[in-house]
Amino acid sequence: MPTSDAPIENENLEFGMLSDWLREAFLAIGLVLLILGGLWVATGQFPPMVVVESGSMMHDTEDGSVGAIDPGDLVIVLSPSRKNIITYAESIQEENENFGYSSLGMNGDVIIFSKNGGNDTPVIHRAILKVELNNSDNGKKTWDVLGTNLVNVSTINLILDYPCKYHGGTYNLEIKNWEPNHSGYITSGDNSETNGCKIDQIVATGQDARNGLKDEFGNPVTAIKDEWVLGIASSEIPWLGAIKLFTSGTHGAVTGETWSNLSITIVIILMIPTIYESLTRNKKLLDVDEEE
Repeated sequence: MPTSDAPIENENLEFGMLSDWLREAFLAIGLVLLILGGLWVATGQFPPMVVVESGSMMHDTEDGSVGAIDPGDLVIVLSPSRKNIITYAESIQEENENFGYSSLGMNGDVIIFSKNGGNDTPVIHRAILKVELNNSDNGKKTWDVLGTNLVNVSTINLILDYPCKYHGGTYNLEIKNWEPNHSGYITSGDNSETNGCKIDQIVATGQDARNGLKDEFGNPVTAIKDEWVLGIASSEIPWLGAIKLFTSGTHGAVTGETWSNLSITIVIILMIPTIYESLTRNKKLLDVDEEE
């Protein structure tokens, strides 16, 4: 009685395809773990990246492009133990050793911090200036403002060369009669339409504290203590974080330009294996022709 090897061949083919798929899946997972592990070691931070949800760090002339922070960007984060934070004020003072320093499209470092040390969604904004407690003898506190000539003052009054939209007779950031609660950073987003001189700690500009950034309990955010700083923004990976925002339903602030750039990037990534395979096949055919 005749027999057929077809079922065995089909089983072998299916097993071979499954093996190939599993091998590629393990390789992909291994590559991702290797990249994350490398970033963890390099940054001292886990997770080593955060996704930007809002447009508070966007620049006037920038819409989903490279060099500044947009909603949908992935930002690589350094541990605060790996780097000293340089404020905007320090980076614009000619006598300061950090004069001219910039990060992600503007002077000074961008930091990731918790609001009043709480558990709400962290904020990624630029460190504008830092106040440090100088003296608290006899119950009277005095302060130093790093990057300025204000030393041992009880009340902080300062006009900082920080450009923003015209307000109250000036284009610059003005700190008025501010008595800090504690040492820490004044912060703001780069977006001059929504943030800029409307700093997170708005009370420092003489305005009602309730108009500034608030924590999860509705309390005004005070100067950012060192222990509230979760990380320092190092560099951006544009657009890719928009995928995560889309899947979580928090993509409302992602711009059309970002979606376009992301689509082009995905198409290019998907085409790379096909292009590589085509080039490899053509090379093999060329080698065969030369041998003949």
